[in-house]
Amino acid sequence: MNLSRDRFMDVVGPILLVEDTASDAEMTIGALHEAQVANPIVHVHDGVEALDYLHRCGRYAGRTGDDPALVLLDIHMPRMTGLEVLHALRMEDGFRHLPVVILSSSSEEVELARDRNPGANAYLVKPHDLDRYFDIVGTIGKLWGTLAPTPGH
Repeated sequence: MNLSRDRFMDVVGPILLVEDTASDAEMTIGALHEAQVANPIVHVHDGVEALDYLHRCGRYAGRTGDDPALVLLDIHMPRMTGLEVLHALRMEDGFRHLPVVILSSSSEEVELARDRNPGANAYLVKPHDLDRYFDIVGTIGKLWGTLAPTPGH
């Protein structure tokens, strides 16, 4: 099948990035773009905004389009933690099987999150090395996202 990039972009759900730290969000978005992930990326700043986006309420009441193909979820955020969001998603039939990757700056937090709320598909400690971070996030994007078609294919 020969799909143009524009047509291809219409058939994939977005990646929902839930991250309150601007620099971490920027790095994650850059890593996904570098990995040539075709999914649009939607960035929200906290757990409440993430649930509003998913439920199409609040400022997202008029949202159209597909639900996310993947959620990248920071643990520490204002108003609602990533673990609270994950718990809410796993309690809902419509989002129970939505792939969720938990992100944290601390390996101890990742271990605690895994023990307390094992509902994520993966847990990622954000490495301090930028190249390593790009590699890891790019791999996650390739696993759960959709790669952009190469020209001529």
